[in-house]
Amino acid sequence: MLNRLITLPKNKSFFLLGPRQVGKSTLIKEIYKRNIWEVNLLLNDTFFLYSRNPSLFRNEVIEKIKNEKIKTVFIDEVQRLPELLNEVQYLMQNFDCHFILTGSSARKLKRGGANLLGGRAIQRFLFPFTYEEIKHLFKLDDVLLFGTLPPIIGKSNKEKIDILNSYINSYLREEIQSEGIVRNLGGFSRFLDMSASQFSELTSYSAISRECLLPVRTVQSYYEILEDTLIGFRLEPWRKSIRKRLSGHPKFYFFDSGVVNAINKRLTASLDNQLRGRLFEQFIILETHRMIHYMQSESNIFYWRTNHGAEVDLLIEKHGKLTAAIEIKSTSNISGSHLSGLRAFKEENPKVPAYLVCLTKNKYELNKVEILPWSNYLKLLSELIS
Repeated sequence: MLNRLITLPKNKSFFLLGPRQVGKSTLIKEIYKRNIWEVNLLLNDTFFLYSRNPSLFRNEVIEKIKNEKIKTVFIDEVQRLPELLNEVQYLMQNFDCHFILTGSSARKLKRGGANLLGGRAIQRFLFPFTYEEIKHLFKLDDVLLFGTLPPIIGKSNKEKIDILNSYINSYLREEIQSEGIVRNLGGFSRFLDMSASQFSELTSYSAISRECLLPVRTVQSYYEILEDTLIGFRLEPWRKSIRKRLSGHPKFYFFDSGVVNAINKRLTASLDNQLRGRLFEQFIILETHRMIHYMQSESNIFYWRTNHGAEVDLLIEKHGKLTAAIEIKSTSNISGSHLSGLRAFKEENPKVPAYLVCLTKNKYELNKVEILPWSNYLKLLSELIS
């Protein structure tokens, strides 16, 4: 069992959300070994039993509390049956019992009017492994190509390819449709291919709608589905005005590089410089995104771009103040041309610390920019977001 960086609440109910196969159930079973009762809603017989009669769940929990001294109830894939949350709230209010509620989709919970327990349950997110969690097994090129989903760790390349292809075919394409989220599977499949091919680039809903033969609003709703099912997130452009941020083009990053490469059918391809650069950028941004959640930081991340095309890959903001500007380059040979985006940014924001994260072996300073090996950046990250 590899140690995870996430900190789970003690003696309090909580939601633990994350994409499929990031290890939510494994983590819970490893930590909670006594006085716990598991309800797995992925099992059809369990799902249909409680969907027909949710009050049966309440009665069974009460019986287990009284007769078996159960202190914790673990409901896996709770989004499949949001009606159970009403029963959970009643039990939380009337019995000395905590609930662990895991799920791979927040969509049905957020958009279906589900009872989110009125602040009685804390929310946490689990992701694929971070560098820190698998440092002794970590190889950068392997991670850029195959990602860090727990089921692939320690497997051969062939096994990794099989696992990732199964993931995108059985879950991303079929299961999302089977849950009634998407009715037009062909349109969604075309959209998924297009959105994956454009990861880390500016997102144009109208261009994707033309390519996929879909209405613009449908494309927007499909991106919302990817976010709600925790498959990815948007990186918004930095603007001082929040209203102007929302009017700019976001970038979209999938939650795992291996999943992106599986969708793009690049798991057996060699990494050319352009693809390697985009995957390295995504790796650094994913690590930052995950650590913000694991540290429960109030930091936010953005990218920066001018109307003339000058760009900085990553900005970190906390409490309305920019704390770092970060350019990401998958090279060890840094020249002044690599700093053009940061120079343009510093003209408007001279007091914000600037970093360039790359493949160099040692850190140094160039034109008032700190050049950092990527591993040094990951060590510094907790300080930048704390």
